[in-house]
Amino acid sequence: MTESHALPRIVAARRTPIATRGRALAALTVEQLAVPVVRAVHDDATHVLGLPPVVADVVLGNCMGPGGNPARVAALGAGLGFTVPGLTVDRQCGSGLAAIIEASTAISAGDHRPRIAGGVESASTAPTRSVDGVAYARAPFAPAGWHDPDMTRAAEDLAEHDGISRERQDAYAARSTHRAASAVAAGRFTDELVPLVGAAEQDDAPRRGIERLLPRFTPLFTDGSLTAGNTCRVSDGAAAVLVVPGGPAHGSTTPGLAVRAHAVVGCDPALPGIGAAPAILDALDRAGVDLAQVAAFEIVEAFAAQTLAVLDRLGVAEDDERLCADGGALALGHPWGASGAVAVVRLFSRLVRGGAPAGTIGVAAASVGGGLGVAAVFEVVR
Repeated sequence: MTESHALPRIVAARRTPIATRGRALAALTVEQLAVPVVRAVHDDATHVLGLPPVVADVVLGNCMGPGGNPARVAALGAGLGFTVPGLTVDRQCGSGLAAIIEASTAISAGDHRPRIAGGVESASTAPTRSVDGVAYARAPFAPAGWHDPDMTRAAEDLAEHDGISRERQDAYAARSTHRAASAVAAGRFTDELVPLVGAAEQDDAPRRGIERLLPRFTPLFTDGSLTAGNTCRVSDGAAAVLVVPGGPAHGSTTPGLAVRAHAVVGCDPALPGIGAAPAILDALDRAGVDLAQVAAFEIVEAFAAQTLAVLDRLGVAEDDERLCADGGALALGHPWGASGAVAVVRLFSRLVRGGAPAGTIGVAAASVGGGLGVAAVFEVVR
């Protein structure tokens, strides 16, 4: 096993506020969301490393943006110079985490130059897509002949398949919301946020009075259990980290999260919500870590039903304090291409900013439309 201090590590991590589509960040484009967070990560890295990092690449996840390689646009807009290229990754709602994995893999392969990686999504300004003048909401997740539900339908199907009741889903959504509200009150998001002056300086969630609201939501499908209360809100936002080589030979002895292992897996496109479970188990196996050794999980909570299905397969209790301890996407929102990176920023805050001792293990993961799972295992280094 590679020594953790020799592994690629994350030494800076920031995110913008997250806002529901059409609200506080509705006027901001993908570029206007990505540039401030890329710049903030670069500035943070300059502070912790003692000199500006010479960035080799900017890698950003994005699902529904304007095209034109938003990562390259963000690199230029952040003032990194025209020699810094950019790579935009699309693994749908696992894109932000996949981008961080891509950056880490490049460093592990021998290119020992820092990289900024993360994700960005402006659902509010996403362009209308069409074929022969006919608009469509999303591209296919699977070819003709395969079952290809959209994520909401897939989550409903998964709830029925696994027998996950509305009561469990509502209870999970309420718990996530309460945890986020406690985090806001305690200021646990403050150091990770990049305020967007003139647009938003704080998240526009969590929702107040969630227990009173949850019973009032009608099912999204006839006789179904999914509602607007136990389903995430489509959102705008961006998140990024700086990944550097490990070891003092490369000038990195600062505290951070070493990237121990990662995995991307496929699963049945008809039930894509379970993808995070096998991805987590695969990544843990590669890291040589048992599930019980994990101190912090950040799983993208697109739907309560989906998250519960993943937890049931892992054998993790739904009220486990290790899981999204400050709330997740059900409370804060789900900016598709950014959410996987938001999960890593949250781990950084919980473990590195929070003072967890060296050797503490964290996991970030997402289930992805089309039948994918993405996961990564991190270890605190100091």
